[in-house]
Amino acid sequence: MQTRAEAGGSGQSPSRVALLLGGLVLLLLAVWAVLTVLTRDLLVSYSGFLPVLLSGFAVVGVVVARRQPRNAIGWILLAVALIGAFATDVRLYLVLDYRIHQGGLPFGRAALFWDGGYTLLTLLVGMPAIVLFPEGSLSTRWRRALRVYLGLAAFFLVCQFASAATIHFGSAIHVDLSGNYSGSASPTGLVGQLHGWSWLLAPVFLGFWVSFVGHQVVAWRRSTGERREQLKWLAAGAACCVMGAVGVVNFGDGTSLTYKLLAAVAAFGITGFPFSIGIGILKYRLYEIDRLISRTLSYLIITGLLAGVFIGIVFFATDVLPFASPVGVAASTLAAAALFNPLRLRVQRLVDRRFNRARYDAEAIVAAFTWRLRDAVDLDTVRHELLAAVDGAVQPAHASVWIRPPR
Repeated sequence: MQTRAEAGGSGQSPSRVALLLGGLVLLLLAVWAVLTVLTRDLLVSYSGFLPVLLSGFAVVGVVVARRQPRNAIGWILLAVALIGAFATDVRLYLVLDYRIHQGGLPFGRAALFWDGGYTLLTLLVGMPAIVLFPEGSLSTRWRRALRVYLGLAAFFLVCQFASAATIHFGSAIHVDLSGNYSGSASPTGLVGQLHGWSWLLAPVFLGFWVSFVGHQVVAWRRSTGERREQLKWLAAGAACCVMGAVGVVNFGDGTSLTYKLLAAVAAFGITGFPFSIGIGILKYRLYEIDRLISRTLSYLIITGLLAGVFIGIVFFATDVLPFASPVGVAASTLAAAALFNPLRLRVQRLVDRRFNRARYDAEAIVAAFTWRLRDAVDLDTVRHELLAAVDGAVQPAHASVWIRPPR
């Protein structure tokens, strides 16, 4: 009885640690909210979208770490959330200290030290999650490569923090609205040279990250069944993350409402990466991925085509033909509404043929079944063809047909 209780207690400790780390992320986000109110600066957090995506990393990290504590991916996601939230708070504190209180608050130099040294830390910690997906285990060759990667990353960070510790900022410290040091002070001497040499590792890290992705691409080509669906989720989340990161960088510091809306959509795209990892690891609704990809691509294509039709008719009606602007807008609206359903059906079928073969194949099987049995009258033939069609379209574990005998 005592042994069972001890085993239960030891089994719960990773779960408690995961909850503790998730609570720490929430505490850092609460500090972010307070600092944002004090500084009235939303540039640091990209108008508040950065805490949203960090919350996504934290939530998925807690769930994965509690369900599979031996899987390193959950802990990596939690680490990414912690580092990102802490770095955001540090930059906001730098704005509060050096832009509002002119350096009168404590720990300003410590904040400068962190901000100058943690460069690439989030990426260096987070990218191994790709190669570790989904079980968190690797072959011997990849374990050795990951050890080399971690050693180089540790050396790079030591050089960065050492250089940040030796910078003489002087009395007048300038910080921009994003919380970044904007002065001219830089490391000198041997540490300064190490700081410059350490950046030669950036292409090496990039090569490692590309190899992580390449490893999963090769695994996807060789995999079947459930593993293939897991890797599809990873690929879809990574694509959303890349597009979202590009959108946040381009629109995150914009002041117009349009830019803010685009940045919001981009930030939610980044959160697709941790959620896709969580779905792939926990194997939750894996086989929905083909349908999601198909629907997303279909509606993106339809939206682009209808927008082109709308703009083209407005331009043609107002600039080429002598019609007033309201007439062109009305004609474009009617044309887009009339084209929506035919375009949707045609585009959906084309996309399903490439990205949702299960539905396309099922429709083809049903169509072939109805064509073959239009004139069939033999019950044995109908039963045999019906079972073959159901097996090909739905692939059940067992199927049978019961025909009610005539009275």
